[in-house]
Amino acid sequence: MQQINDLLDAKLLENHRNQEKRDYLGASIIGGDCLRQIQLQYMQKEQEFSAQTLRTFAIGHCLEDLIADWMILAGFDLRTRDENGEQFGFSTAEGKLKGHVDGIIFGGPDFCKYPALWECKTLNNKSWNDTAKRGVLVTKSLYFAQVQLYMTYLNLDENPCLFTALNKDTSELYHELIAFDAEAAQRYSDRAVQIIKASENNEMMPCISSDSSFYKCKMCSYRQECLRQRGFCE
Repeated sequence: MQQINDLLDAKLLENHRNQEKRDYLGASIIGGDCLRQIQLQYMQKEQEFSAQTLRTFAIGHCLEDLIADWMILAGFDLRTRDENGEQFGFSTAEGKLKGHVDGIIFGGPDFCKYPALWECKTLNNKSWNDTAKRGVLVTKSLYFAQVQLYMTYLNLDENPCLFTALNKDTSELYHELIAFDAEAAQRYSDRAVQIIKASENNEMMPCISSDSSFYKCKMCSYRQECLRQRGFCE
């Protein structure tokens, strides 16, 4: 019945609008392609999400919890919460830059070194195959930046991060060890400071393209706000 879908969609969107917005720049978005997009998210501008996208996000979180259970079952001393029951994370730049990690592995099979950051993602078949073939650095700059900042600010830089990705279409798992890259970590940290300072000075960061019809611009959840700031209209 379409009426049920309409009701569910309406409530999902209402719930999303009523959620408290982040008042900090998240490490998970620093590696994005567009500096303007990152800045708009930091400035808490309204994003355009469909109910279907919100459902996809929620399913991903549930699957990540399931994968964590599998890792523990396999003998990894994986912890997703600290001794106070809070998610592991960091806060720097007077609380303006923060990040929360999927977990930390404190021990386990001898083919890995510990302690190690654990980052988990769920991907569709095309994205998963590309990542499994070419690696995170090449295919997922967003995730690469994310783990580099986590390793930096949580002092987990001595051992590689264990990155795990689930293929949502086939249930296949991909694992990759991502070594700490001090130069990259500094670059992304500097980028975060640049975005924070620009926002405080009411200066807008450059958009990825001056062409509003660029395919990444057309898919951006901040498209309308960006177009408004640039004097375009649709």
